[in-house]
Amino acid sequence: MNSINKEKLSAGTIFGDPDNDEYLYMPGAEIGSPFPVCIFQQHGLSEDISLEEAAELIDRLHLKALDLPPFSKI
Repeated sequence: MNSINKEKLSAGTIFGDPDNDEYLYMPGAEIGSPFPVCIFQQHGLSEDISLEEAAELIDRLHLKALDLPPFSKI
């Protein structure tokens, strides 16, 4: 599942768990870069993490792909 999550993050999918206030995404400026950085937000705090760490967190925290309206603020 890790490689599928990496592909989805690289395509701009936002993962999250609104009940636990946890979100994970790749900023648009990072898409296509050789060593992309993802953002993990939890309870209002943000942390930069690698794509590999992000894919593992998606599985460990059971984050789901979110269907957010355009221009929504996480």
